[in-house]
Amino acid sequence: MLYDNLCKKYDKGEPIFLSEVKGTSRDSVRQEMKKLTDSGKLMRLSNGVYFLPYVTILGTPGKVSVDKYLDKKYLRSGNKTIGYFTGLQLANMYGFTTQNPSWIELRSNEATTAQRKVDIDGRKVIVYKPYAEINDDNMSALMFLDLMTDIDKYSEVSGNELKTKLRRFVSQAGVDFNKVKKYIGLYPSKVYKNIYEGGLMNELV
Repeated sequence: MLYDNLCKKYDKGEPIFLSEVKGTSRDSVRQEMKKLTDSGKLMRLSNGVYFLPYVTILGTPGKVSVDKYLDKKYLRSGNKTIGYFTGLQLANMYGFTTQNPSWIELRSNEATTAQRKVDIDGRKVIVYKPYAEINDDNMSALMFLDLMTDIDKYSEVSGNELKTKLRRFVSQAGVDFNKVKKYIGLYPSKVYKNIYEGGLMNELV
């Protein structure tokens, strides 16, 4: 019964967190998940995380989707935002650099320490503690402040091209500068210099 429900609810490679699997009791769920793993019907990624095994079109064993894992573990909790990508990862996503980060960087409310490095099926991830608790309302402002803290370090463009890309980012991410003002004091002082040089200081006054 549990296996059938898992097959109906989860896609290939989608991580299954033990905490979200429903049953008559937590102990019974753990025991059933262990039986399914022992029989090969489930694959265990890490403690409390599983996925349904499958074979790729190349005939090789399928892997868990790291993107889905990150989304469920660090970026979203139900319908609520709890994290976002940052660092070189963020700069690459919005076209400020062509460098491919060797580490996936993100900030998440799930972080219990300032910085934690984890390995997810061979993908290296750094999880940072946010400057303020992340939610749907402030995520864009905090992400903008993260970007502006290190834009001088990551950006491969400068001058007017940088200013154009920054304004495009502000528009695409829906950055509200009233919220930026609320949180800017939590960030390193160099963020003001980078915002000024990026041509966005007028938005703060």
